[in-house]
Amino acid sequence: MDRRGFLRNAVALAGTGIHSSPLFAMATAPRALKYIGHTQAFDYAWLKGQARQMAATAYQAPSSQLPDEVDKLDWDQYQMIQYRSDHALWANEASMFQAKFFHRGLFFKSPVHIHEVVNGQAREIAYDPEMFNYGKSGLHPRKLPADLGFAGFRINFHTDLSRDVTAFLGASYFRAVGSDWQYGLSARGLAIDCGMERPEEFPMFTKFWLERPQNNSNRLVVYALLDSPSVAGAYRFEMEPGASFVMDVDVALYPRTTIERLGVAPLTSMFQYGENDRHIAAANDWRPEIHDSDGLSMLRGNGEWIWRPLTNPAQLRFNAYQDESPRGFGLLQRDRNFDHYQDDGVFYEKRPSLWIEPKSDWGKGSIQLVEIPTVDETFDNIVCFWNPADKPQRGQEYLYSYRMHWGRNIPVSQQLATVAATRTGIGGVIGQKRNYFSWRFVIDFVGGNLKLLGKDAKVLPVISASRGIVELSSARPLDDIQGYRVMFDLRPADDSGAPIDLRAYMTVGGAPLSETWLYQWTPTAAAMRQL
Repeated sequence: MDRRGFLRNAVALAGTGIHSSPLFAMATAPRALKYIGHTQAFDYAWLKGQARQMAATAYQAPSSQLPDEVDKLDWDQYQMIQYRSDHALWANEASMFQAKFFHRGLFFKSPVHIHEVVNGQAREIAYDPEMFNYGKSGLHPRKLPADLGFAGFRINFHTDLSRDVTAFLGASYFRAVGSDWQYGLSARGLAIDCGMERPEEFPMFTKFWLERPQNNSNRLVVYALLDSPSVAGAYRFEMEPGASFVMDVDVALYPRTTIERLGVAPLTSMFQYGENDRHIAAANDWRPEIHDSDGLSMLRGNGEWIWRPLTNPAQLRFNAYQDESPRGFGLLQRDRNFDHYQDDGVFYEKRPSLWIEPKSDWGKGSIQLVEIPTVDETFDNIVCFWNPADKPQRGQEYLYSYRMHWGRNIPVSQQLATVAATRTGIGGVIGQKRNYFSWRFVIDFVGGNLKLLGKDAKVLPVISASRGIVELSSARPLDDIQGYRVMFDLRPADDSGAPIDLRAYMTVGGAPLSETWLYQWTPTAAAMRQL
């Protein structure tokens, strides 16, 4: 399947909603689940051994065959299928968590096998039509095969059993929420050849093991087996809901072949338009901004903080930011002002940020950003991930460990001022005739030590461009935001439409005062450069 088809999975995942239907709230007695086969000893070491064995054999694609009546379900019919809360896993236990399963159908045709682990012993949970209320879907439970299987699962926390805190559904996609109870961007287990000229490969979580939590424990452990033509892998997720939903992830990868572009800890989001990138879509929509994330934040191995605003380019755009032993990166939603979105249906200002914190030394490589053109907010078009410098080779083991933070705020604070907004428009001096074309960039910085600056502090902008001439640069206080505004014009040196890389930050007394702002601007075609 192509990328656009798989990106629909993220839409469907959002469509499941965090709010369950009224059926979920019915007070019914919990029912015992059915199981398949015998119990088997299980731990992470065993799972890694399974992945290693799989990688030594030829890849076998999972079956996507469905009964005709299930295969023909449309969007509305599939949404009618609801999991019955009285069949939730651990509903009979003194547990802070419950697990509920997704039915196969629509975009989710391949089955995933889900097991429960109790005291180191695992047993597969059996599909049972009685687990679901089929509503007006048109499906008849008695006509469905007993081995239909599941598409994925979601987890509820004891503080509100009617709303999801995380969900795993489609390929290796998963999501989580913080205290805003709002889904937004997604994560994946792995990305392969993303943003290349050939089709992207989408690895799939084919099996899950859900470890029964200890009574009164707020931690849940989930294991997953990943498979694809290029690699097999074992995953361990230790999850803790909270104001920020924290996941500790351990990954063991076993390539079947050399992988050209491996994406570790990949994040997927949507950016249609914002303050910095307003095009025809913005002119045709009543909302000022539409995006799940507005920028890529990076904390490099050398301690430098970088902010890269996202864009919706006219053509696929790929950037690689070289680093060694990165300390963190993530796709953030910094703009939390409802007035900037005006959407009271999906609440973009509540979309969570996601920060990746490596727990081991990842060595040399690059944080890579892929921006894909989109005219529709229902398609994720932003991907970022860590790409190791050395290409993974067949027969080797590659281990990664990282922590994921889902929520409003990232866990790492900085003393530097951060970018609050980026705006662009025609350059020049108001009231004076323009004799040539230039483009203006306006960057607002807030926080850090800005409030400590005296009136006589000499704040200087440091601005560079890969091509062109920087003009009319300035840095001045802006009381309305209790921060500073950096402004400059860029005058293209030629008629080329090739992208131009920009870099800016502020200093005082020769020391950095702000994080580094990076941007990639594609100049207007020469014939369209209006004065």
